[in-house]
Amino acid sequence: MFPDRLSPSEQMEDTPNTTVKPDGRRTLSPLFGLLSSALHYGVGGRMASPLSDPRHSASGSRIRPASRIAEGTPDGGRTLTCVDHEERIALFLDYENLAISARDHLGGMTFDLRPVADALAERGRVVVRRAYADWSYFDEDRRMLTRSHVELIDIPQRMGVSRKNAADIKMVVDALEVAFERAYISTFVLCTGDSDFTPLVDKLRELNKRVIGVGVERSTSALLPPACDEFLYYDRLEGVEIPAAPAQSGRPAGPRPAEPQPVVPEPEPQQAADTTVRDLDTLAALVAQTVAGLQRSAGGAVTASTLKRTLLRKDPTFNEADYGFRAFGELLRHLAEHNVVELLESSAKGDPEVTLPEHGDREAAFALLRAVVLDVAGTDGTVALSGLKNRVRKAAPDFSEKKLGYRSFLQFCKAAATSGAVDLRWSSDADDYLLTTEPNGGTHPDSVQ
Repeated sequence: MFPDRLSPSEQMEDTPNTTVKPDGRRTLSPLFGLLSSALHYGVGGRMASPLSDPRHSASGSRIRPASRIAEGTPDGGRTLTCVDHEERIALFLDYENLAISARDHLGGMTFDLRPVADALAERGRVVVRRAYADWSYFDEDRRMLTRSHVELIDIPQRMGVSRKNAADIKMVVDALEVAFERAYISTFVLCTGDSDFTPLVDKLRELNKRVIGVGVERSTSALLPPACDEFLYYDRLEGVEIPAAPAQSGRPAGPRPAEPQPVVPEPEPQQAADTTVRDLDTLAALVAQTVAGLQRSAGGAVTASTLKRTLLRKDPTFNEADYGFRAFGELLRHLAEHNVVELLESSAKGDPEVTLPEHGDREAAFALLRAVVLDVAGTDGTVALSGLKNRVRKAAPDFSEKKLGYRSFLQFCKAAATSGAVDLRWSSDADDYLLTTEPNGGTHPDSVQ
């Protein structure tokens, strides 16, 4: 390939940087030999020639790095791994905005990152996680975020003066730095409801980045959601359980049930005898939720391999063997037999399409909800949403809206209202949603807040 290159002996004869030994042999001087070897073999000790460079094939064409190559195909070709087709996500949290908004507008609850992380797991791989705040005010939250592998950026307040703008500016600078320096990151998630970040959203989209916003609904500026490619309201995310608002003396209670509501923890029963069955129920709910989330966000068929990767993002310790199954396909077949999912043939052999059943258990659940509303409705024929789920679970202890693919009980009730099983409307007097079996008892569920 290099016909004009001299042999090593010829090179030394014409090279002034040689040393003649007593026996007449010529050798390179130590310094020149070191430089020559570095240029010829490279720093790592490999030949710099394209033919000997492991990054090139025998024909001289460049081979992709091993981390981007999957197993060889039957015809000897190479294909990219599935992970190369997934979105890379950078997560930035304006934590003071989130924590204060959750406390003030969601019944005093503490912000939890897990519902956000689960929602993002359905959209891609989160490779950057950063949160900005004066962490001396959020000691417990700091521990929670550290366990979630979030990098904490501390913006301390000085002399009692708020440093909110300093945190915002730092977050903007870091986001733009990541956008320019890490081209492989395709999606930016900004957890804030502050309209001050709208110019950042516009700039990121101008740089061909997808932007997802996350904020508490009542504290999110009306300017921010339209600027994003997608906006997730934290209070509507799967796994966010908003405490019931305490009754106020100056506001009529309406038809809200007067009896105390028993505290019934939903997903974790206490009986040890049927722990395995209950674990399978929890797993079925997780799978149904994940399939529903992927169908909303992916825009295409949800295959078994995609579902497995998403489950592992939500819980890296997930293993179907812990539930008594030898393979993930066996688990899916078990769930299909119990009408949790449906399996369809796909173009990839051994990787079926997973979808939710179009009918069956859902209609039975709507009928159950209607029967409970009829049974507990007050004199005006309505029943408040708060506490209704506990009554449904008294009638059917194995009920779980998550097994049907719904993020929350409210979403399940809206779906029941859409099907005509019940009517759902918001009551300002009761400060709650009211359900009734009477037709046209209120506005369409999509029109309520």
